[in-house]
Amino acid sequence: MPDETLTFSEDQAEAWDRAADVLAAAGIDIVNEELTPRVEDAEGILAVIGKAGSGKTVLLARLAQELAAIGVDIVSGDWEGRRRRDRRTLAILAPTNKAASVLRGRGVPATTIHRILYTPVYDPEYERIAEWLAGQGERPEVEGLTDAALDRAHAFYQSHKSIPGALAAAGLRGSDFITGWKRREDPLDIGFVDESSMLDAKQLDDLREIFPTLLLFGDPAQLAPVNAPGGMVFNTLPEGHKAILHRIHRQAGDNPILDLAHALADPELGFEQFERMVEDAAAQDDRVEIAQRVDSEMMARSPVLVWRNATRVRLIHAFRTAFGAPADNLLPGEPLICDGLELPAKHRKKRLDLEARGLIKGAQVIYLGPGRKPGFSKLHVIGAEDPRLSAASIVKIEIPGEEEPFIPYAARMGATFLHGSAVTIHKAQGSQWPVVQVFAPDLYAAARAGRVESGQPLWKRLAYVAITRAEERLLWVTRYRLAKPTGALEIRDLLAPAPLLTLEEEEAGV
Repeated sequence: MPDETLTFSEDQAEAWDRAADVLAAAGIDIVNEELTPRVEDAEGILAVIGKAGSGKTVLLARLAQELAAIGVDIVSGDWEGRRRRDRRTLAILAPTNKAASVLRGRGVPATTIHRILYTPVYDPEYERIAEWLAGQGERPEVEGLTDAALDRAHAFYQSHKSIPGALAAAGLRGSDFITGWKRREDPLDIGFVDESSMLDAKQLDDLREIFPTLLLFGDPAQLAPVNAPGGMVFNTLPEGHKAILHRIHRQAGDNPILDLAHALADPELGFEQFERMVEDAAAQDDRVEIAQRVDSEMMARSPVLVWRNATRVRLIHAFRTAFGAPADNLLPGEPLICDGLELPAKHRKKRLDLEARGLIKGAQVIYLGPGRKPGFSKLHVIGAEDPRLSAASIVKIEIPGEEEPFIPYAARMGATFLHGSAVTIHKAQGSQWPVVQVFAPDLYAAARAGRVESGQPLWKRLAYVAITRAEERLLWVTRYRLAKPTGALEIRDLLAPAPLLTLEEEEAGV
């Protein structure tokens, strides 16, 4: 049962009971703390739906904690031990690295959907270390690794439960112990998916093939995926497969950011009236601030959120100009957004390698400098468990008024990137930052356009998503101005001693 120190609201308790029923049908009885072997044809799905602050993440975390306490193994995408018929497993997933890292920051061992769809193939010599760390084998003797190196791996694993991280602590690179990646062939067991409002129908189908029992956690007030306008996957489920959370629990902490987000539900509220509410909140609480200029230094790690693509491009150009970035090169510290992979079908293995290491569409990275070969970049993938790598890159920097971007780095194939100092609110879904800048003139333009999405003015959905990206402070930017930085871009905080994973493409010269 949940921790006695946690008091569920009525709607949370109902959602807990609904989830317990779905799990019980799958042979996991959290009420009586009993596990039975998985029934092959048992299937179940439940969507827990609620707005920001309604307690979705608390419920997910408590359910995961309860399952672990009664013997369900929590699995990730980095390594899996020997399969046992009676073993029950749980995978906690998010659509992006950043969303998964938000959960991990709250003590929930989450991974990305890609890391579950594709599994690593380990070199047998080093897999013996993984089995030992996971308690499935004896301490091995491995040529080239000292007892001290194994001790470092063991100590790391006790704290972080990451096999790749532990092997890296022993002094190994990913290319030493991972020989490739393969699409998962065997189904898993239980899946929890956070930020499920970001899923499209194909992703949900992929997940249902792998997880016979699936719990989705999502926010109905967010923006629908671009390729599914007006609808989210949990909207297609029968009403009996939904549990709705109404009460806003984080309001008890007197959070002015959430107060503003939930005020948008008022159908009579107009943009000008809402902006007055933001000003009033700023006058009473320093967690909300009215800014006359965009903070250029903050853009390096926390992108300014906009609606229009033209605004995004202008702000990126202003950011690069403010930091003195050359027209034909990148500065270490410039933020980038992965825009996909440009690889032909015959390079499927390379695609899996890139995706499995965090370079999926929408991933946020920091450019650290050029790689060893032309067209390669050293990168820090924000939110990834092993964030530093070197990869073949195609970087596209858009310029105001120009149809074609300039390309400072271009490998023949690899991960493609756009600049990440400003991003659209759509792309920001699933991410959170301690401080967020929202570019209010764009929201005003959306309000003037009068567009409606799923029965609600588009500007309200945009404002809701943008505001709820802020964990601690919200900056509401009211003018087309950019504050000059006080110093150069910094990467020293990202260069703490850690192994730099080198993708196989670089070693092959691709």
